[in-house]
Amino acid sequence: MELDHEACYRAILSRDPRFDGRIFGGVKTTGIYCRPICPARTPKPQNITFYPSAAAAEAAGFRACLRCRPETSPDLGAWKGSSSTVSRALSLIEAGALDGGDVEALAARLGLGDRQLRRLFQEHLGATPVGVAQTRRVLLAKQLIHDTDLPMAQVALAAGFGSVRRFNETFQALYRRPPASLRRRSAGVEPADGVTLKLRYKPPYDWDGLIAFLQLRAIPGVERVEADHYARTIELDGEMGTLAVSPAGKDQLSVQVRFPRPSALPAILARVRRVFDLAADPVAIADHLSRDPDLASRIARRPGLRVPGAWDGFELAIRAILGQQITVHAAVLLAGRLAADYGEPLPPAWAREGLTLAFPKPARLAAADLSRLPMPGARSRALGAMAAAAVADPTLFGPRQDLDTAIKALKALPGIGEWTAQYIAMRQLREPDAFPAADIGLMRALETPAGRPTPAELLARAEAWRPWRAYAALHLWAGDAQAIKEKADARKAA
Repeated sequence: MELDHEACYRAILSRDPRFDGRIFGGVKTTGIYCRPICPARTPKPQNITFYPSAAAAEAAGFRACLRCRPETSPDLGAWKGSSSTVSRALSLIEAGALDGGDVEALAARLGLGDRQLRRLFQEHLGATPVGVAQTRRVLLAKQLIHDTDLPMAQVALAAGFGSVRRFNETFQALYRRPPASLRRRSAGVEPADGVTLKLRYKPPYDWDGLIAFLQLRAIPGVERVEADHYARTIELDGEMGTLAVSPAGKDQLSVQVRFPRPSALPAILARVRRVFDLAADPVAIADHLSRDPDLASRIARRPGLRVPGAWDGFELAIRAILGQQITVHAAVLLAGRLAADYGEPLPPAWAREGLTLAFPKPARLAAADLSRLPMPGARSRALGAMAAAAVADPTLFGPRQDLDTAIKALKALPGIGEWTAQYIAMRQLREPDAFPAADIGLMRALETPAGRPTPAELLARAEAWRPWRAYAALHLWAGDAQAIKEKADARKAA
């Protein structure tokens, strides 16, 4: 990926935060790479080379700066090019696809050859898939060293290293010093409240809009959502714990994880980034969508609006089936009953106030008699069939080759139509161009005196919104909800 040296140099001269996470500068005289906002003295133009990713800088032989700490920059890797394949591959790598697998298996999941995947990574990120995975591990370990009191052995496991020896060798090669020397305070034992880390994002960020969306859909016992706090139970590979997320100022969120297995931390953080859409570039999205006058006014009212992700694809699919043809509130009540009847209680050591249950596992629901739930028989059968499908294929809700392939695969599942498939693609698969055109709220939001657009008319209009139709949908939903609220308030006042 070619970068304009002169434009990049101007960005670091001005310490322009708009480029943070987009470019990294490798200083030839020191062997260190930095963020464009680094407070250190700016090197001469001939002494710096620019890279599109931290992985590319490390592949070129540079090591991370200890002042600007590249591991804390916004993670915008998936937005640095036009390749949606690279974006999907990055999601899989972040979730651990290369921890126990190889590039060939990763490429096969995306429907292409390993040579083609390597070529796309070099084109868009300037690094190989393995290099990206290695850099993620190193930078997470570096953040854990700086920001927590975890012992080094726990840091190695939490960052995804297979062994402490490999962890020590990697840091010795990159930083020419043992990892413990990077910690500026004496090591201790992480308190019982678990590991707390900061995750950065690119501003603006509409926290209020995202948290309101999640709060409206929170499942009792599984989630607890307040104005400045999101908490939920989590389950991975048979083990349970909790996490809590809240704003931390300076364009970052604070994430507290309480989980018995440190090696699960990368996968947990990957899901947090997905739920809170931390990899989005809101400026680029707004610039594109604001070309539509109807969207421009909505974007101006809600800058930084994100697409709320889902913690788990199976959980989202069950929620979506429960919510078919009923209100969001009624669907939440049903989901709460489902969790109470079939969810697994958290061990007392990990439970928090209001968080007592893990969402039911597919195997539990597949074996259950769901006919006694207060819903049509066809819907309860669809729930059971969906659970059976998830048991048969654990990768059922993983990224696909492209959006059309994903929608086709989802629609083949029991109880999943076009709207539900697009909704799952939007929130679980993180497809930024997913768009449920038949949604009544979207059509109502664009209603004119001449009437509402049909799904076909809405789909045709949305062609101009590609590749960010999911964000257009969120802005239309937000505007529709606000209009409904204003009408209700007016009726009350009258």
